[in-house]
Amino acid sequence: MLKSKVVGFIGAGSMTEALIRGIIQSGTVQPENVLVTNKENTSRLEKLVKTWNVVKSTKIELVHLADVVILAVKPKDIAQVMKEIGTRLRENQIVMSVAAGIPTAFIEEFCDKKVPVIRAMPNTSCTVLASATAIAKGKYAGEDTEEIAVQLFSSVGKVETVAEEQLDVITGLSGSGPAYVYYMIEALEQAGEQLGLPKEMALNLATQTVFGAAKMLMETGEKPVRLRTAVTSPGGTTLAGLQALSSHGFHEALYAAVKAAANRSKEMRIEFTGLAGGAVRG
Repeated sequence: MLKSKVVGFIGAGSMTEALIRGIIQSGTVQPENVLVTNKENTSRLEKLVKTWNVVKSTKIELVHLADVVILAVKPKDIAQVMKEIGTRLRENQIVMSVAAGIPTAFIEEFCDKKVPVIRAMPNTSCTVLASATAIAKGKYAGEDTEEIAVQLFSSVGKVETVAEEQLDVITGLSGSGPAYVYYMIEALEQAGEQLGLPKEMALNLATQTVFGAAKMLMETGEKPVRLRTAVTSPGGTTLAGLQALSSHGFHEALYAAVKAAANRSKEMRIEFTGLAGGAVRG
């Protein structure tokens, strides 16, 4: 369904590069069917064209040619982009936005026609085809539109279809989540180094440990609590470590991180669209 379609990216940042890498490496879309445009930073655009053999375009040309238009710009720029392209969009096109905090209804307001809109929250792990992506349908998006979105984002990882009101929390959890994991690996690396390990060795061991733990969860299908309990012997080393994490507020810190990021997503909606939304409960 997607392989024959033309996909256009407005914005040439890191998310666009990650998605282009994913859809081309997975064979989901052919390079000659990928259009890219960017407001500034032409060197970045040229790099994408050279690296992936995609086609450089303008906004107007892209909207004329693309079956799927992906808005990969900063949230603050969505309104300006939609002012430029909204009246040019057709009902048989699909708009997908990866801008945090921007509702589908805000994008739909700029369109003269009943354009199907999908709001997506991938993460940067789509660079290595391992993203956790959540998508939500706008007012005019049907099952066919959802299927195309699932196909596109499945090419770069796993996809969940959710109610749009859940996307702020998902932004805080999986959208920003990779940064929390990198931060944890940094901390493990520093702990190992401070306790006597060579820096590179500590980093390698920490990285492989996180990878292995995630792989165990995915391949065994076990719940995290069960796997954690299985390696926690009474009076053992793991228990001592877990007790130290608990006493320093490990759970509370992660909860606070997800909540803060989710609330920031809601704040961005108000800042850039004027559409209000309450703070995340808790």
